[in-house]
Amino acid sequence: MAAATANTIFPKASPFSSSFKPSIPFSKSTLPFSTTPQNLTRSCSLQISSSLHQSSSNPRSSATVTATAPPTTSPSLDFVSRYAPDEPRKGADILVEALEREGVKDVFAYPGGASVEIHQALTRSKIIRNVLPRHEQGGVFAAEGYARSSGLPGVCIATSGPGATNLVSGLADAMLDSIPIVAITGQVPRRMIGTDAFQETPIVEVTRSITKHNYLVLDVDDIPRVVSEAFFLATSGRPGPVLIDVPKDIQQQLAIPNWNQPIRLPGYMSRLPKAPSEAQLEQIVRLVSESKKPVLYVGGGCLNSSEELKRFVELTGIPVASTLMGLGAFPSSDELSLQMLGMHGTVYANYAVDKSDLLLAFGVRFDDRVTGKLEAFASRAKIVHIDIDSAEIGKNKQPHVSVCSDVKLALKGINRILETKGARLKLDYSAWRQELNEQKLKYPLSYKTFGEAIPPQYAIQVLDELTNGNAIISTGVGQHQMWAAQFYKYRRPRQWLTSGGLGAMGFGLPAAIGAAVANPGAIVVDIDGDGSFMMNIQELATIRVENLPIKILLLNNQHLGMVVQWEDRFYKANRAHTYLGDPSNESEIFPNMLKFAEACGIPAARVTRKEDLKAAMLQMLETPGPYLLDVVVPHQEHVLPMIPSGGAFKDVITDGDGRMQY
Repeated sequence: MAAATANTIFPKASPFSSSFKPSIPFSKSTLPFSTTPQNLTRSCSLQISSSLHQSSSNPRSSATVTATAPPTTSPSLDFVSRYAPDEPRKGADILVEALEREGVKDVFAYPGGASVEIHQALTRSKIIRNVLPRHEQGGVFAAEGYARSSGLPGVCIATSGPGATNLVSGLADAMLDSIPIVAITGQVPRRMIGTDAFQETPIVEVTRSITKHNYLVLDVDDIPRVVSEAFFLATSGRPGPVLIDVPKDIQQQLAIPNWNQPIRLPGYMSRLPKAPSEAQLEQIVRLVSESKKPVLYVGGGCLNSSEELKRFVELTGIPVASTLMGLGAFPSSDELSLQMLGMHGTVYANYAVDKSDLLLAFGVRFDDRVTGKLEAFASRAKIVHIDIDSAEIGKNKQPHVSVCSDVKLALKGINRILETKGARLKLDYSAWRQELNEQKLKYPLSYKTFGEAIPPQYAIQVLDELTNGNAIISTGVGQHQMWAAQFYKYRRPRQWLTSGGLGAMGFGLPAAIGAAVANPGAIVVDIDGDGSFMMNIQELATIRVENLPIKILLLNNQHLGMVVQWEDRFYKANRAHTYLGDPSNESEIFPNMLKFAEACGIPAARVTRKEDLKAAMLQMLETPGPYLLDVVVPHQEHVLPMIPSGGAFKDVITDGDGRMQY
């Protein structure tokens, strides 16, 4: 049998529930921090001053359409196998066909001794293309970029031992940002598990707390069901990563698969949120009608409900502040957009939350980089929290009204009520919007000049102008990430790919690979910093070999810019290993990024003066295939506004850079 219980917790009796069965595998969303099984089993109803538990290891919200009936292991009824029904084939071929039956067209797989059978089987597939990364971390980040930009589950494959452990950062990233990933790892043969065999790591145990669920397959006949369950778990409810560990002897074993096995997830199915009740939605509409200063706080959970969100805003006229993960769910250029809130959010977005009397928190998790000091966050407001994950409700900030549901279903219901009652409600927030418009005029996003040097924000503005806001943007992590969030105007969901919760440097380049594979013909730009870019620079080889038309806008300041900013502000500008250049020759750009591009046959150019930037960027965008533009920017620039960690809106910093002393 498959060790489907490898990721299972047997809950203790609870005063909130009396019918827990130890045989039911529990979703990873309760592990490892929570011992209160009511996290996932409670009926999530709207409550005033609700006393939902504090909990969860699963901190990012995402909404997908909730499934109500378990599928069989063969979702594609018209699928034609290349094998006769009674023809034995290797476990690896069963695994690959199971992926084909799930609709997988692309995987990101790096071979090794324990996964060589899977790769041999992939060569026999006429459906699945393998995009070969040059590092397993590049593969899992590419799978994330694929999933984030398309909404489809991304698939990556690695060998045992170091290959599997190289997936860890990507799995943690997908867990924190609720990204549907299915990761498949080879494992040493069953008889050698636990013997410290060559390239053996217990990857199920290693990834227990950073996957939604995981499997160790111990019976070749379980492969069809396990793969089907993995995709269902990854994409239903709150999405997340699922890992399947397949020993090499299972891959080699001959078997005749049964494609009609039902999935076995009774506990998980029973805990999937139901549609919200009419009474819950009516209460939210009543609160909206009673408020004078409402504001929407929308996150990654709204990416699948952008149309419903836009309709809600159209019906109510309520301004919208987005989290880093929520950018694109509502158009940034809309007059009701307040853009991003939080530590590096706009002054007017944070002002709106601070002064609001009603905070509509949809698909969010009240992350510390958004809230700062929790007691001061939205302290004047009644809070309505809608989220698909019950563990998020009341975890950080206690809502006055809570609805555990798919945001898409909730917004559809609210919009239906508003369309029926709209005229009678007489919603008018014009005075509130005028107050916020004054804040927009008083505190616009702006930046300093540095002589002929190129302000990094200006480079992103030029890119936005030349692409008309239509490019898919990936980023690394740091200052460039925040500037890309502030100064590129996202028009639609899934345009913006960034490592939010984990903040994983090296994410941008491989994520762009995944986006380019999932969206052929789209403009894909990796806005990166020199520190992040260097962490997965080997993926330039993948980009060249696959001839992916990825443009790399490298904002090169020779430093770990965000850490330098903190050094400037809080450590008297003492440089503690944040200079990435050559200390013996600081006048030269080091390393020479153009040489890396040249080594991989990718056209590249460097620009150092503001007046030359637009022409250089046009050249980048007009050159067929991949291109690297090395934009040298001053390291003294700071990301502003900034609310210091643990601070409140009153502590916001709006001025200064590395040329000043603090």
